[in-house]
Amino acid sequence: MEIDLLTAAAICSIILLIYRYVSKKYEYFLVKPIPCVKPTFFFGSTGAVFFLRRDNVSHMNMLYYTFPDAKLIGLYDFMQPIVLLRDPEVIKKLIVKDFDHFSDHPAVMTNADDGESLFGNSLIALRGQKWRDMRATLSPAFTGSKMRHMFELVSSCARAMNGFFLAEMKAGKRLECEMKDIFSRIGNDVIATVAFGIQEDSLKNRENEFYIKGKEMLNFQSVMILVKILLFRCAPRLAQKLGIDFVDPQLTNYFKGMIVDNMKQRETHGIIRNDMIQMLLEVRKGALKHSNNEQDQKDAGFATVEESSIGRAAHSRVWTENELIAQCFIFFLAGFDTVSTCMSFLTYELAVNPDVQKRLSEEIKETEQSLGNESLSYEVLQKMAYMDMVVSEALRVWPPVVATDRQCVKEYQFDDGFGTKFVIEKDQTIWIPNYAIHHDPKFYPNPQKFDPERFNESNRAKINPSTYLPFGVGPRNCIGSRLALMEVKLMLYYLLKDFTLQPTEKTQIPLQLAKNAFTLQAEKGIWVEIKGRQL
Repeated sequence: MEIDLLTAAAICSIILLIYRYVSKKYEYFLVKPIPCVKPTFFFGSTGAVFFLRRDNVSHMNMLYYTFPDAKLIGLYDFMQPIVLLRDPEVIKKLIVKDFDHFSDHPAVMTNADDGESLFGNSLIALRGQKWRDMRATLSPAFTGSKMRHMFELVSSCARAMNGFFLAEMKAGKRLECEMKDIFSRIGNDVIATVAFGIQEDSLKNRENEFYIKGKEMLNFQSVMILVKILLFRCAPRLAQKLGIDFVDPQLTNYFKGMIVDNMKQRETHGIIRNDMIQMLLEVRKGALKHSNNEQDQKDAGFATVEESSIGRAAHSRVWTENELIAQCFIFFLAGFDTVSTCMSFLTYELAVNPDVQKRLSEEIKETEQSLGNESLSYEVLQKMAYMDMVVSEALRVWPPVVATDRQCVKEYQFDDGFGTKFVIEKDQTIWIPNYAIHHDPKFYPNPQKFDPERFNESNRAKINPSTYLPFGVGPRNCIGSRLALMEVKLMLYYLLKDFTLQPTEKTQIPLQLAKNAFTLQAEKGIWVEIKGRQL
C-alpha cells in the first residue's frame, strides 16, 4: 500500500512538472504588447488541424481574423511561440528591408548537421552564408535567357499531353479526369526531363518507377511521415539529435544515383543538354555565370519574382557533389506538387467560369493563327496578356503554399512607429499567411470571385506587392518562379488549344478543402471533363 502511494505521488509529481513546463511555454506572449490567440494545452493554436477538425486554409484564416485590427499577433504551434504578420508594411519591413534579421527558414524537417542529407543540403533548407552562396550559384540558371533554352523540353511534355488526350478521344473514350492526378503526372515528366535528364510519359506509362518513387516521397498521409512531422514540430532539436531526416534514405539514394549516373554519361560522351544536369556540370567547372546583358524584369508575367542582390553576389565556395545533387532533388519536390496544385485548381476555375475560358481560348486561337507554320516560342507565350492575367489570378485565389515562414537569426527591435515596441528574440519563428492575405477584402474586393481583370494593365499597378505572395516574399522567394510559370502557361496553352473544360456530376462546387492534408488539396478531388473543341 505504501509503495502504491509512493508510486501515485511520483506520477502526480511528474504530471504536475509536465503541466508546469508546458504552461510556462504559454507565458511567452504575456509580456509582449501584441494580442495572442488563446492556446490549448500542449497543442497550442494548432489542435484543430492536428485532430482534423479544420483544414489548413480555414484554420489559418481563423487565426488571421482573430484580431482583425492587429498588425501582428501571437500564437503557438504546439508549444512553439509564433509571430503572425498581418500587415503588408510590416511584412515588407521585416522580410524585405530587414532581411538580414530574418534570412532563414526554421531548421525543421531535416537533420541540418547531416552533410549527406539531400533535403538538408537543398536550397530550401540551407541557412546563413551557405544559403546565400548557393542562391548566388543557382540564380544564373533561372533567368529569362535560361528559360528560353529550357522552353523546348517543357513544351515537349505539354505537347505530349495534348497528343495523349487526342488519341484517347479518337479511341472513343470519355475524358472525365481527376486533374490533380493528371497534372502530377505531367509535372513529373517535366521534372524528369528538366532536372534529371530522362524522358518519361506518365500518362501512358502510369506505373513508371520515377513517378512511383516520387509519389512515395510526397505521401504526407503515411504514418511514418506524420510521426516525423509531429516530432520535428514538437521537438525539433531532439529530432535533429536523433539524426531523423524527412525523406526516406532509400528514396534519396535512388534519385541521387540517377543524377550521378547521368552526369558521368554526359562527361564521358560529351553530351550537352539544356537542363539542370547541365547546370550542375557548369557549376562544377565554374562556368555558370550571370550574363551582363541579363536584366531583372518580369519577362514571365506579373507573378514573376525578381532576384535580389544576394543572387548576384560573388563567392569562392566550392561545392561537393552531394551539395550540387541536392538542388535537383529539391526541384523535384517543389515542381512535383506545386505546379500540379496550381494547374488542377486553375482548370477547376476555368470549368466553372466558361466566360473566362472562352476568352482565353480565343487568345490562344489568335496566337496559333499568328504563328503560321512556326512553332510556339518563349517570347510569344510571354506576350499573351490574358493568359498572364488568368494565371496570376489563379495564383491569388489558390496559392500552392498557404503560409511561409522565417526565423529570426539575430535579435530584432520591432517598432511600428505607433507605440508598439518589443524585442523579437533570436530563433523566434515568423509566419506570413499568404492565402489569408490573398483573400482579405481590404486588398482584393470580393476576394472569392475568380476575376482575371484584377491583373489587367491598369489594375495591376494598384496591387501592393506585399499582398501578392504566390512565390513568397523578399530575397528568399522562390528561385524557380519563371520555370513554374512557363510550365503552367505551356500546359494551359496546349490544353485549351484543342479542348474545352466542363464540370461533371463529380465536380464539387464550390470546392471544399481536405482536412487531412498539409498542402492545398481538394476534399473530393478536382474532377473536370475534357472535351474536344468543336471547330
